[in-house]
Amino acid sequence: MKILRFDDDRVGILKADDRVVDVSDLISHRRERGPQRVMEELIGNFVSYRPQIERLVTRSAGTPLAGVKLSAPVPRPSNCLGAFLNYVDTPERKAEHLPNEFFHKAPDLLGPEGTIDLQDIAPVKEFTPEAELAFVIGKHAKHVAEADAMDHVFGYVPFFDVSARGLIRRAMLLPKGQDTFSPCGPWITTKDEIADPHRLQVRSWVNGKLRQDYSTAHMANRIPSQVSWLSRFIQLHPGDVIATGTHHSGLGPINPGDVLEIEIERLGRARFFAKGNSPRKDTRGMAEKKKPDPLKRGFTITPV
Repeated sequence: MKILRFDDDRVGILKADDRVVDVSDLISHRRERGPQRVMEELIGNFVSYRPQIERLVTRSAGTPLAGVKLSAPVPRPSNCLGAFLNYVDTPERKAEHLPNEFFHKAPDLLGPEGTIDLQDIAPVKEFTPEAELAFVIGKHAKHVAEADAMDHVFGYVPFFDVSARGLIRRAMLLPKGQDTFSPCGPWITTKDEIADPHRLQVRSWVNGKLRQDYSTAHMANRIPSQVSWLSRFIQLHPGDVIATGTHHSGLGPINPGDVLEIEIERLGRARFFAKGNSPRKDTRGMAEKKKPDPLKRGFTITPV
């Protein structure tokens, strides 16, 4: 099932014919809860809501997707985290040598067609959008065993981890955590639709030119490991969003005026815009600067 937010804080389900069925009124006390709590209620109690939703979707024609304005599928999760260096993307990098390591992202998530603000901050060298698979937590998780971790995952969403490169990483607020640095969407795809999240193709474009094109098979610390490790130290809540890291091949800078797109196999495609007063960075010749794909050069990935 594909769950989205649209127009004036409405919640919808995307049908196979690209029509949206509004299921907002099925969610109890929706107006009193507010946008984030509504999504937490739906996600945390999805087993109870699902039969009602399925009946409504079956009997409703819905509205064309092109006629609605999409919002971030989760407006403001209690935790939005990003994995650091989690891909086997160079010959010398081995999965067993990459520890679970995370940083906080801006919790006010940016929805499709939203605008990323690139502010001129010395000594930033460039701003880089990293296309990533993110997962959404489905139920509270604390001290979860790796074998049970997927029971706490609700679904998946495409996510750009926007980074300001050149700043000292003593604190990750400015490099990673600025407002608008967490673009995601177009919707949440529930985990039952994805047989293996570690076999999905991730692609990104800037101004129509392909930048990243990689498989999540390169992931070092996989989703069960991430959930288990994080839950040792923090309480994960329904609606929390965790981005799983990126393959660095094809990464490059963006400038004000650029158009960014992300697409993950079976999870949808979303577009975003860049604005701001940052100095322009020359992006010519990006295609020639892509790093080689380890899998295509005979390197193997050690299962984690």
